[in-house]
Amino acid sequence: MIIELLSGIISFICALVAVAFFTLLERKGLGYFQIRKGPNKVGLMGLPQPMADAVKLFSKELIKPTLINIFPFLICPFMSLFLSLLLWLLYNNYFVCSMGGLSLLLFLCISSLSVYSVMGAGWFSNSKYALLGSVRAVAQSISYEVSMSLILMSCLILSGSINLSVIMNYQLFIWIVFVNFFMLIMWFVSCVAETHRAPFDFAEGESELVSGFNIEYGGIGFAVLFMAEYSSILFMSVLVVSLFFGGLLYISFYGMLFYLMIGFVSFLFIWVRASYPRYRYDLLMYLIWKSYLPSVLSILMFLVMLVYFLNI
Repeated sequence: MIIELLSGIISFICALVAVAFFTLLERKGLGYFQIRKGPNKVGLMGLPQPMADAVKLFSKELIKPTLINIFPFLICPFMSLFLSLLLWLLYNNYFVCSMGGLSLLLFLCISSLSVYSVMGAGWFSNSKYALLGSVRAVAQSISYEVSMSLILMSCLILSGSINLSVIMNYQLFIWIVFVNFFMLIMWFVSCVAETHRAPFDFAEGESELVSGFNIEYGGIGFAVLFMAEYSSILFMSVLVVSLFFGGLLYISFYGMLFYLMIGFVSFLFIWVRASYPRYRYDLLMYLIWKSYLPSVLSILMFLVMLVYFLNI
């Protein structure tokens, strides 16, 4: 138990360091997309910039508006960060032990719980603007969890297991992406919507919402909320590669190609943000309920019949 606890703590620390430098990658990437430099003044090429941002945000005064419900208002950002870090226990790396045969079921449970922290952050602010932003974010998350669950089920049907390690082993000779390419596209779009990233950042998409559910947060509360968001983005990138390109871990020296692929998928989130304007909210809901849901169900039925006839 002590070894597992220590491995979990090491995994959390590594995830937080990755989050810090992913923010630098995003700012640098957006800078070059817009033909400018990005952060380059702090230290060598701006590399210590994430540390400078952390010192600035964590040393700011904790602002507590008079109308908030003080205790849940302060707890919600840390709950969001805890849940996003808890997801990293599901990945089998050099530090973290396997979570047994129900790892992807645990992923669905934890990702569903993260909706409550977003809802609470808006609700306990006692601000109508924060509440509007949180309602939008919660409706968006719940809608796209439907497509994520069904796409995940397609990978489970092909591999015959709910364990992430078994799914990765299953792709030793052929990747699931060759059978499930359209599912990969829909999974990535669902991940972008689930993490509230542009072009689906509707929690802050209107003039009356300003910054969405986090409008009343500043300093450490603001920093913790966005650490949770970036941690979720990185884990979703890990999950994309594990579910659709899992065999990469076994065909390269210490899985180097696997980690390069994770970096590329993470960069795609930045690339999409730089390339596309914000979508319309009604079109987002139309996309999931009238396009993705029928498509995913049709492909899922085809895969069930395919696996059934292959096993006869």
